Amino acid sequence: MDIIQKLASELNIRAGQAEAAVKLIDEGNTIPFIARYRKEVTGSLDDEVLRNLDERLRYLRGLEERKEAVLSSIEEQGKLTTELKAKILAAETLVAVEDLYLPYKQKRRTRASIARERGLAPLADILLAQEETTPLLELAAGFVDPEKEVNSPEEALQGACDILAEQLSEQAEIRAFLRDAVKNCADVVAEAKDPKAESVYEQYYQYHDSIRRTTGHRVLAINRGEKEKVLTVKLVMDEDAALRYLEKKLNVGKNENMTPLLKATAADSFRRLIFPSVERDIRNEMTEKAEDGAIKVFGKNLEQLLLQPPISGQVVLGWDPAFRTGCKLAVVDATGKVLDTVVIYPTAPQNKVDEAERVLKRLIEKYHITLISVGNGTASRESEQVIAGFLRKIPQKVQYVIVNEAGASVYSASKLATEEFPNFDVGQRSAASIARRLQDPLAELVKIDPKSIGVGQYQHDMNQKKLGEALGGVVESCVNRVGVDLNTASASLLEYVSGVNKTIARNIVAYRDENGRFDSRKELLKVPKLGPKAFEQCAGFLRVRDGKNPLDMTAVHPESYKAASELMKKLGASLEDLSGGSLKGISRKVHDRKTMAEELGIGEETLADILSELEKPGRDPREEMPRPVLRSDVLEMKDLKPGMVLKGTVRNVIDFGAFVDIGVHQDGLVHVSQMSRKFIRHPLEAVSVGDVVEVKVLSVDLAKKRISLTMKL
Repeated sequence: MDIIQKLASELNIRAGQAEAAVKLIDEGNTIPFIARYRKEVTGSLDDEVLRNLDERLRYLRGLEERKEAVLSSIEEQGKLTTELKAKILAAETLVAVEDLYLPYKQKRRTRASIARERGLAPLADILLAQEETTPLLELAAGFVDPEKEVNSPEEALQGACDILAEQLSEQAEIRAFLRDAVKNCADVVAEAKDPKAESVYEQYYQYHDSIRRTTGHRVLAINRGEKEKVLTVKLVMDEDAALRYLEKKLNVGKNENMTPLLKATAADSFRRLIFPSVERDIRNEMTEKAEDGAIKVFGKNLEQLLLQPPISGQVVLGWDPAFRTGCKLAVVDATGKVLDTVVIYPTAPQNKVDEAERVLKRLIEKYHITLISVGNGTASRESEQVIAGFLRKIPQKVQYVIVNEAGASVYSASKLATEEFPNFDVGQRSAASIARRLQDPLAELVKIDPKSIGVGQYQHDMNQKKLGEALGGVVESCVNRVGVDLNTASASLLEYVSGVNKTIARNIVAYRDENGRFDSRKELLKVPKLGPKAFEQCAGFLRVRDGKNPLDMTAVHPESYKAASELMKKLGASLEDLSGGSLKGISRKVHDRKTMAEELGIGEETLADILSELEKPGRDPREEMPRPVLRSDVLEMKDLKPGMVLKGTVRNVIDFGAFVDIGVHQDGLVHVSQMSRKFIRHPLEAVSVGDVVEVKVLSVDLAKKRISLTMKL
């Protein structure tokens, strides 16, 4: 297989682009580095295309390795023909390779292998040839041999049919044809084990739909219901066409004497051997496809969450709500340093609201708190009511935000949190995390396993390795897009930087603790284990503010410093102008970018990136994202009426819609059909996590705590 051509065709890129990307990956370059600093080489492939290319490259190389192993195994058996070799080499999927290998695979004893041991293969050959006119029982009598445990002609015929059934089931061409037939014709049928039992799977108690129409989120829901032993799931189809196809392969009808027996053999081969195996393959394929779709949605949601704009320059009170154990509060200054922690009990069963208000008043006056960040977990609703009531009574202008606290408890109990806050309990750590994730969502959320950040669906039912790799890639992409301050970043944040692993991240922090701060990117080369290759990969994504060289605070890579300096000189500017932020509009001075790029010895894409950085040094791409909705009052679910128009924040996007926080603790659902007046295939075409949207209330079900919303205003 020509892997380069295959990649180019699948990803709709030029072969030269695919070849260049593969070469860069093989040389040990990371995806963010290739996407940002090797645009001329790859023809500006972005990181999403590069990640897809990397994934497919690994699959295709694995496929080629498997082909070699299969060819070697069949050759050792002395059964490799030129035709078989050509078929294996031409196979485009692992399933196709395994189908071709099946007849030569070492397998456990089967009914057919036992029949062969008993000397019934010649009888199977006679039945297949259909040339004998002797009555079947007479024909089979010659194979009766009690020593081989063949005690009757009927047993001999059964054994011969078992051999034929297995031979049919192992033919790659037959399996491929019937796999397609099942995919195109079969239905997914789910039924309740106990139709009277109440469960979240009630809509699937009598589910019946074609494979093609069964959407990804339904596949995952049905799988979970089956795993929890609530549902039984199977594929069902009209098997007449499949049986006729197999009968044709056996030449049924050639010898009327043998027709009933061969018809029964075809049916046995399909029902006992082919269909169960194909059903397993297809359900695995459906699950894999559903998982890929869900991972893609999860990744997009996670990206939007990580790229929410930081609320900087404010002292924030983090509020981790609870009932019995009290609400944990943490005051965090504008730099993220924890100034104070306290526990209050304004919620049931204690209901000490007056005492809680006195504590809040003291904290706000002492630390000049301007914002309260409230976790959306247990007792969030009750805490919000206390906060809103209190804010009406005080003269200071303080607002509050409900933040997604998913993963805060995971972080607060982690080894990392223990190292960061050795003298805090888990509640205090959680409150500090809730405050910080408002100040800088990216820096705080990278401390949490991406799978624990609740913006996906069915994440615990998926292939965890695949999910972890995909979400890790999303976090890596976001961190490198934003850039990292070398003198303030935690080890957790640094380890997502291109070219930096856990060891190097810890070494960077240790070097910083020992030497005070980094004055330049070049100083990174003094960090243990951070060699020239790692420096090349990471330097452009690490920022040094107020350092020796103003270019160190930009995304300009050190390899382009000479070109950037020459460019400024040609345009009558200096490094002092850069640090003073007075180079806005400098790109307009370059009238012929092609000529300028040639003079500087760089590509046009690199020139464009340098100009962009000179105009806005250290620009944070998160500034363009919608900001969180700040609140000072609270709504209750019973206050909602159909027709009300409200502003809300998209908390999660799933296959069939989006959940929007409209300030009543219970998120409302905007179904995909209510998102746009034009047809959209997926909610992500209309909204992303973190978007601030205007919605109208369609209906409110207080008993089931369900709110239906529409964006079609």
